[in-house]
Amino acid sequence: MLKLVEKIRAPQDWSDHAIWWEQKRCWLLKTHWTLDKYGIQADADLHYTPQHKFLCLQLPNMKTVRLSVSYSTVVFKTVAEICKICNISRPEELSLLRLPDDPKKKKKKDKTPDWVVDDLLTADIVGSTATGASGKPIQMLCLFIFPTYRLGHVLMLVACGCCVGRWLDSSRSLMEQDIQENERLLLRFKYHCFFDLNPKYDAVRITQLYEQARWSILLEEIDCTEEEMLMFASLQYHICKLTMSSEPNDLSNEQDVDEVEAALSNLEMTLEGGNADSILVCTLLKIPKRLTLKPYKEYWFVFKDTTISYYKNKEASHGEPIEQFHLRGCEVVPDVNVTEKKFGIKLLIPVADGMNEVYIRCDNEKQYAKWKAACILASKGKTMAYSSYKQEVKSIRSFLQMKSLAPTPGQTAPDLDSMEMNSECFVSPRYAKKYKMKQLTTKILEAHQNMSSLSLMDAKMRFIEAWQSLPEFGIKYYVVRFRGSKKDEILGISFNRLIRIDISTGTPTTTLRFSNMKQWNVNWEIKQVTIDFDQGISLAFACLSCDCKVVHEYIGGYIFLSTRSKDQNETLDEELFHKLTGGQE
Repeated sequence: MLKLVEKIRAPQDWSDHAIWWEQKRCWLLKTHWTLDKYGIQADADLHYTPQHKFLCLQLPNMKTVRLSVSYSTVVFKTVAEICKICNISRPEELSLLRLPDDPKKKKKKDKTPDWVVDDLLTADIVGSTATGASGKPIQMLCLFIFPTYRLGHVLMLVACGCCVGRWLDSSRSLMEQDIQENERLLLRFKYHCFFDLNPKYDAVRITQLYEQARWSILLEEIDCTEEEMLMFASLQYHICKLTMSSEPNDLSNEQDVDEVEAALSNLEMTLEGGNADSILVCTLLKIPKRLTLKPYKEYWFVFKDTTISYYKNKEASHGEPIEQFHLRGCEVVPDVNVTEKKFGIKLLIPVADGMNEVYIRCDNEKQYAKWKAACILASKGKTMAYSSYKQEVKSIRSFLQMKSLAPTPGQTAPDLDSMEMNSECFVSPRYAKKYKMKQLTTKILEAHQNMSSLSLMDAKMRFIEAWQSLPEFGIKYYVVRFRGSKKDEILGISFNRLIRIDISTGTPTTTLRFSNMKQWNVNWEIKQVTIDFDQGISLAFACLSCDCKVVHEYIGGYIFLSTRSKDQNETLDEELFHKLTGGQE
């Protein structure tokens, strides 16, 4: 190529150019190889083209920028390059996906105006405007690209063809996946395993994550109750209000706790044995009864260290328990409706062949906060003597107060004229149709009074935490056919488990955790994924709703993310990522 450009007398900087082999759809990046070694014949269609091209990218906050990115490196590296430009940390959690097909645009001409964007984004993405390389302001257009579908039911989620099948392959380049220059792609958080969200140095990442969470609620990509929807709406209103008032981007109202002090405090409590009340909890709780008219039966519960034991009554607690649960590695799922005084906890406890579900019903808010906090710590192998227990209880009670829609006694009625925004913008279409504008505004303002003291970053963090607590959070669904089965089933993949679901009822039949996984492999010829777990348990299935590479990359990606540490200077092990997510097709 050097001799060629000299011969045609085209003096310019060719350092970013490389050869693209059109028929094989691959880059010839090993410049020390000869054309003959690549297997190129005289009929090959080769293009000497820039490796960096422009890409129109829609960020999680629905704003669009036009960036110059590498079309020759694998998508994993390209996303890291994009996140560096946009100042988004932890790029391994994000990826690129194609826009969904819009059948309406096939019938009508696309009247969307051309995007007016600058060549290169160099400013902070948090702001609504930025300055490009040329010094001119960048216009970031807000475009609605998803149809408004409801994903409250698993079957509807699969039927709508959600984004699970549109993710780009992280182990291949943009050009290898037929992405052309100036094509429109979406940048989204793919892996719902958000590591070390810290407002002190993660403001951009938190803002973009909040925006993705907000749109997933508004577009009904994840189901939530009416109480939860109004809580999300009031948080959005509060955040909009603070943003419009140009509040300085304070990081948090809470005092920072030095990590060394926290560790010393925890060590001190451990050496002293801790407070007896924080190690042993005895109280009356309820668990579900089967085949009876009464849904719950009352037992005497004892929470000690990381185990829960329950007895017939208090007097029997000195003997053998009816049953004992070891909570290390369990999942704690809230089942709460503050308005109806329903305070339930669902525990998903690991066992040899999957996970057992245990439901516990608390009598009141105070009891629920203590028990949930204890369960959360126990799931991490920590006892209630740990220094963060009291803070966890406080956080849970604060969250419950935020969910409460009932006005505080003595609270003045909200001024409807004080909301200078359209209240329907803060809820999904389903709830916007249910209430008149005035009713909706009243409900949002009443709920807002419980969170009006939150700072901007605290409010965004509360929104993200509430989003993460939803039962369907982070689960991706696929239609599969298990080996030996004659019917289709649904496979749900979360950040730490696989869920096998009956397609006719939507009921989970088996839950298996990644921590019990021994190995998995893909037979690329028959497109079958095989996963081996402890205790000789094995699953093999073929993917029907997408390519098996998508499922393989999700599983490998979550395994990779579990290896991260809190070191901010940690270098990503890209080789390990591709080893876990790549494949030979």
